[in-house]
Amino acid sequence: MKKILFPTDFSEAATNAFVHALEFAKIVNAELVLLHTFEIPVYDSQFFPENYASIYSSIELAKFEMFKDEIPKLRTIAMERKLDDIVIKHRLIDGDLLYNLKNAIEEDKIDFVIMGTTGVSDWTKFFLGSNTSSVISGVEVPVLCVPLDAKFKKIKMIGFTTRYREKDKKELRKVLNIARKTNAKVKSLYVKTSDSDVSETTVKEWEREFAGENIEFLVLPSDEVKETILDFVLYKEIDVLAMITHKRSFFESIFDSSFTKKISKQVSVPVLIMHED
Repeated sequence: MKKILFPTDFSEAATNAFVHALEFAKIVNAELVLLHTFEIPVYDSQFFPENYASIYSSIELAKFEMFKDEIPKLRTIAMERKLDDIVIKHRLIDGDLLYNLKNAIEEDKIDFVIMGTTGVSDWTKFFLGSNTSSVISGVEVPVLCVPLDAKFKKIKMIGFTTRYREKDKKELRKVLNIARKTNAKVKSLYVKTSDSDVSETTVKEWEREFAGENIEFLVLPSDEVKETILDFVLYKEIDVLAMITHKRSFFESIFDSSFTKKISKQVSVPVLIMHED
Protein backbone atom coordinates (compact mmCIF):
# COMPACT_ATOMS: atom_id res chain seq x y z
CA MET A 1 0.00 0.00 0.00
CA LYS A 2 1.25 3.47 -0.89
CA LYS A 3 1.69 6.23 1.67
CA ILE A 4 0.82 9.92 1.42
CA LEU A 5 2.39 12.43 3.80
CA PHE A 6 0.05 15.30 4.60
CA PRO A 7 1.69 18.19 6.51
CA THR A 8 -0.98 20.29 8.19
CA ASP A 9 -1.23 23.37 10.37
CA PHE A 10 -5.04 22.87 10.59
CA SER A 11 -5.59 26.09 8.63
CA GLU A 12 -8.37 26.55 6.09
CA ALA A 13 -5.90 25.89 3.26
CA ALA A 14 -4.70 22.69 4.93
CA THR A 15 -8.26 21.48 5.58
CA ASN A 16 -9.16 22.07 1.92
CA ALA A 17 -6.04 20.14 0.85
CA PHE A 18 -7.02 17.33 3.23
CA VAL A 19 -10.07 16.60 1.05
CA HIS A 20 -7.75 16.28 -1.96
CA ALA A 21 -5.45 14.04 0.08
CA LEU A 22 -8.35 11.76 1.03
CA GLU A 23 -9.62 11.49 -2.53
CA PHE A 24 -6.13 10.96 -3.90
CA ALA A 25 -5.52 8.24 -1.29
CA LYS A 26 -8.62 6.50 -2.59
CA ILE A 27 -7.39 6.74 -6.20
CA VAL A 28 -3.89 5.35 -5.56
CA ASN A 29 -4.90 3.01 -2.70
CA ALA A 30 -2.83 4.74 -0.04
CA GLU A 31 -2.85 5.46 3.66
CA LEU A 32 -2.43 8.99 5.00
CA VAL A 33 0.26 10.09 7.42
CA LEU A 34 -0.68 13.44 8.99
CA LEU A 35 2.30 15.53 10.03
CA HIS A 36 1.93 18.50 12.36
CA THR A 37 5.07 20.24 13.52
CA PHE A 38 5.61 23.07 15.98
CA GLU A 39 8.68 25.00 17.03
CA ILE A 40 9.34 25.58 20.72
CA PRO A 41 10.74 29.08 21.30
CA VAL A 42 14.27 29.30 22.66
CA TYR A 43 14.52 30.59 26.23
CA ASP A 44 17.63 31.44 28.14
CA SER A 45 17.67 29.00 31.05
CA GLN A 46 19.59 31.38 33.32
CA PHE A 47 16.51 33.64 33.43
CA PHE A 48 14.13 30.73 34.07
CA PRO A 49 16.22 28.33 36.15
CA GLU A 50 13.24 26.80 37.98
CA ASN A 51 10.51 27.12 35.38
CA TYR A 52 12.62 26.17 32.36
CA ALA A 53 11.30 22.61 32.02
CA SER A 54 7.71 23.53 32.86
CA ILE A 55 7.63 26.22 30.14
CA TYR A 56 8.57 23.63 27.54
CA SER A 57 6.13 21.10 28.99
CA SER A 58 3.24 23.56 28.95
CA ILE A 59 3.91 24.48 25.29
CA GLU A 60 4.10 20.80 24.32
CA LEU A 61 0.90 20.05 26.24
CA ALA A 62 -0.95 22.96 24.61
CA LYS A 63 0.12 21.74 21.16
CA PHE A 64 -0.93 18.20 21.99
CA GLU A 65 -4.36 19.36 23.21
CA MET A 66 -4.89 21.38 20.03
CA PHE A 67 -3.75 18.41 17.91
CA LYS A 68 -6.09 16.12 19.86
CA ASP A 69 -9.02 18.51 19.22
CA GLU A 70 -8.35 18.90 15.50
CA ILE A 71 -7.93 15.24 14.52
CA PRO A 72 -11.61 14.30 15.08
CA LYS A 73 -12.63 17.18 12.76
CA LEU A 74 -10.54 15.65 9.97
CA ARG A 75 -12.00 12.21 10.67
CA THR A 76 -15.48 13.74 10.39
CA ILE A 77 -14.57 15.10 6.94
CA ALA A 78 -13.46 11.60 5.93
CA MET A 79 -16.70 10.13 7.24
CA GLU A 80 -18.86 12.71 5.44
CA ARG A 81 -17.12 11.85 2.15
CA LYS A 82 -17.53 8.11 2.87
CA LEU A 83 -13.77 7.75 2.97
CA ASP A 84 -13.45 6.79 6.64
CA ASP A 85 -12.03 3.41 5.62
CA ILE A 86 -8.78 5.12 4.61
CA VAL A 87 -6.08 4.49 7.21
CA ILE A 88 -4.96 7.75 8.84
CA LYS A 89 -1.87 7.88 11.05
CA HIS A 90 -0.49 10.88 12.93
CA ARG A 91 2.85 12.47 13.67
CA LEU A 92 3.15 15.39 16.11
CA ILE A 93 6.77 16.56 16.16
CA ASP A 94 8.54 19.65 17.41
CA GLY A 95 11.17 21.25 15.21
CA ASP A 96 11.54 22.64 11.71
CA LEU A 97 8.79 21.63 9.26
CA LEU A 98 11.05 21.01 6.29
CA TYR A 99 13.55 18.99 8.33
CA ASN A 100 10.76 16.85 9.81
CA LEU A 101 9.15 16.52 6.38
CA LYS A 102 12.31 14.98 4.94
CA ASN A 103 12.70 12.68 7.94
CA ALA A 104 9.10 11.48 7.75
CA ILE A 105 9.41 10.78 4.01
CA GLU A 106 12.44 8.61 4.67
CA GLU A 107 11.22 6.86 7.82
CA ASP A 108 7.68 6.14 6.59
CA LYS A 109 8.75 5.38 3.00
CA ILE A 110 6.35 8.03 1.65
CA ASP A 111 5.23 7.93 -2.00
CA PHE A 112 3.53 11.35 -2.26
CA VAL A 113 3.36 14.60 -0.31
CA ILE A 114 0.13 16.65 -0.47
CA MET A 115 -0.02 20.13 1.02
CA GLY A 116 -2.19 23.23 0.91
CA THR A 117 -1.12 26.72 -0.16
CA THR A 118 -3.03 29.94 0.49
CA GLY A 119 -2.12 31.96 -2.58
CA VAL A 120 0.55 34.16 -4.06
CA SER A 121 2.80 34.60 -1.05
CA ASP A 122 2.74 30.90 -0.24
CA TRP A 123 3.37 29.82 -3.83
CA THR A 124 6.41 32.08 -3.95
CA LYS A 125 7.57 31.04 -0.50
CA PHE A 126 7.06 27.36 -1.26
CA PHE A 127 9.02 27.41 -4.49
CA LEU A 128 11.57 30.11 -3.78
CA GLY A 129 11.95 30.08 0.00
CA SER A 130 15.41 29.68 1.52
CA ASN A 131 14.88 26.00 2.30
CA THR A 132 12.42 25.16 -0.43
CA SER A 133 14.72 24.71 -3.37
CA SER A 134 16.69 22.22 -1.27
CA VAL A 135 13.46 20.45 -0.28
CA ILE A 136 12.25 20.16 -3.86
CA SER A 137 15.64 18.88 -4.95
CA GLY A 138 16.15 16.83 -1.79
CA VAL A 139 12.74 15.17 -1.73
CA GLU A 140 12.44 12.48 -4.34
CA VAL A 141 8.69 11.96 -4.14
CA PRO A 142 6.03 13.91 -6.06
CA VAL A 143 4.49 16.87 -4.20
CA LEU A 144 0.87 17.86 -4.87
CA CYS A 145 0.35 21.54 -4.02
CA VAL A 146 -3.31 22.49 -3.53
CA PRO A 147 -4.34 26.18 -3.70
CA LEU A 148 -6.96 27.30 -1.17
CA ASP A 149 -9.55 27.95 -3.90
CA ALA A 150 -9.07 24.56 -5.57
CA LYS A 151 -12.15 22.63 -4.49
CA PHE A 152 -11.90 18.93 -5.19
CA LYS A 153 -13.60 17.62 -8.29
CA LYS A 154 -13.27 14.35 -10.12
CA ILE A 155 -10.02 14.26 -12.08
CA LYS A 156 -10.95 13.98 -15.75
CA MET A 157 -8.05 15.80 -17.37
CA ILE A 158 -4.40 15.83 -16.27
CA GLY A 159 -1.97 18.26 -17.88
CA PHE A 160 1.68 17.26 -18.21
CA THR A 161 4.42 19.63 -19.36
CA THR A 162 7.43 18.08 -21.06
CA ARG A 163 10.56 18.99 -22.98
CA TYR A 164 10.63 15.58 -24.66
CA ARG A 165 13.72 14.43 -22.80
CA GLU A 166 14.19 10.70 -22.42
CA LYS A 167 14.07 10.98 -18.62
CA ASP A 168 10.67 12.72 -18.78
CA LYS A 169 9.13 9.40 -19.89
CA LYS A 170 9.47 7.89 -16.41
CA GLU A 171 7.42 10.72 -14.86
CA LEU A 172 4.88 10.60 -17.68
CA ARG A 173 4.32 6.90 -16.95
CA LYS A 174 3.59 7.80 -13.30
CA VAL A 175 1.04 10.37 -14.46
CA LEU A 176 -0.55 7.86 -16.86
CA ASN A 177 -0.79 5.34 -14.02
CA ILE A 178 -2.75 7.87 -11.93
CA ALA A 179 -4.90 8.73 -14.96
CA ARG A 180 -5.83 5.08 -15.52
CA LYS A 181 -7.08 4.79 -11.94
CA THR A 182 -9.42 7.74 -12.30
CA ASN A 183 -10.29 7.18 -16.00
CA ALA A 184 -8.73 10.54 -16.84
CA LYS A 185 -7.19 11.71 -20.08
CA VAL A 186 -3.65 13.15 -20.15
CA LYS A 187 -2.81 16.16 -22.29
CA SER A 188 0.92 16.56 -22.74
CA LEU A 189 2.13 20.08 -23.53
CA TYR A 190 5.37 21.13 -25.19
CA VAL A 191 5.86 24.86 -25.74
CA LYS A 192 8.03 25.16 -28.85
CA THR A 193 9.98 28.41 -28.66
CA SER A 194 12.00 29.95 -31.48
CA ASP A 195 15.18 28.41 -30.05
CA SER A 196 13.70 24.98 -29.21
CA ASP A 197 15.80 21.99 -30.20
CA VAL A 198 13.17 19.21 -30.09
CA SER A 199 12.68 17.67 -33.52
CA GLU A 200 9.40 16.60 -35.06
CA THR A 201 10.86 13.09 -35.26
CA THR A 202 11.21 12.96 -31.45
CA VAL A 203 7.59 14.04 -30.99
CA LYS A 204 6.43 11.33 -33.42
CA GLU A 205 8.51 8.71 -31.58
CA TRP A 206 6.78 9.62 -28.30
CA GLU A 207 3.37 9.45 -29.95
CA ARG A 208 4.17 5.94 -31.23
CA GLU A 209 5.58 4.77 -27.87
CA PHE A 210 2.51 5.91 -25.92
CA ALA A 211 -0.02 5.09 -28.65
CA GLY A 212 -1.99 2.68 -26.44
CA GLU A 213 -2.55 5.25 -23.67
CA ASN A 214 -5.32 7.83 -23.23
CA ILE A 215 -3.01 10.72 -24.05
CA GLU A 216 -2.89 13.62 -26.49
CA PHE A 217 0.39 15.33 -27.37
CA LEU A 218 0.16 19.07 -27.98
CA VAL A 219 2.96 21.16 -29.45
CA LEU A 220 2.22 24.87 -29.17
CA PRO A 221 4.62 27.33 -30.82
CA SER A 222 5.21 30.35 -28.60
CA ASP A 223 8.01 32.32 -26.98
CA GLU A 224 5.68 33.17 -24.07
CA VAL A 225 6.14 29.90 -22.16
CA LYS A 226 4.43 30.90 -18.91
CA GLU A 227 1.39 32.43 -20.58
CA THR A 228 1.06 29.42 -22.87
CA ILE A 229 1.05 27.04 -19.89
CA LEU A 230 -1.60 29.22 -18.22
CA ASP A 231 -3.77 29.23 -21.36
CA PHE A 232 -3.30 25.48 -21.65
CA VAL A 233 -4.65 24.97 -18.13
CA LEU A 234 -7.52 27.41 -18.68
CA TYR A 235 -8.73 26.38 -22.11
CA LYS A 236 -8.03 22.64 -22.00
CA GLU A 237 -10.00 22.28 -18.76
CA ILE A 238 -7.08 20.79 -16.84
CA ASP A 239 -7.97 19.44 -13.36
CA VAL A 240 -4.40 18.74 -12.21
CA LEU A 241 -1.19 20.10 -13.75
CA ALA A 242 1.90 17.87 -13.51
CA MET A 243 5.26 19.59 -13.93
CA ILE A 244 8.79 18.27 -13.68
CA THR A 245 11.34 20.27 -11.70
CA HIS A 246 14.37 21.21 -13.74
CA LYS A 247 16.33 24.02 -12.17
CA ARG A 248 15.58 26.59 -9.54
CA SER A 249 15.68 29.25 -12.27
CA PHE A 250 12.75 27.50 -13.92
CA PHE A 251 10.63 28.01 -10.80
CA GLU A 252 11.81 31.57 -10.42
CA SER A 253 10.47 32.29 -13.91
CA ILE A 254 7.28 30.22 -13.63
CA PHE A 255 6.31 31.42 -10.16
CA ASP A 256 7.27 35.07 -10.34
CA SER A 257 4.70 37.40 -8.82
CA SER A 258 2.81 38.47 -11.95
CA PHE A 259 2.41 34.93 -13.25
CA THR A 260 1.53 33.60 -9.82
CA LYS A 261 -1.21 36.21 -9.43
CA LYS A 262 -2.74 35.00 -12.68
CA ILE A 263 -2.42 31.38 -11.61
CA SER A 264 -3.97 31.98 -8.19
CA LYS A 265 -6.82 34.14 -9.56
CA GLN A 266 -7.62 32.37 -12.81
CA VAL A 267 -6.38 28.84 -12.40
CA SER A 268 -7.15 27.23 -9.07
CA VAL A 269 -5.88 23.78 -9.89
CA PRO A 270 -3.57 21.52 -7.90
CA VAL A 271 -0.03 21.34 -9.25
CA LEU A 272 1.83 18.02 -9.03
CA ILE A 273 5.54 18.71 -8.78
CA MET A 274 7.57 15.74 -10.02
CA HIS A 275 11.31 15.26 -9.81
CA GLU A 276 13.76 14.49 -12.53
CA ASP A 277 16.40 11.85 -11.82
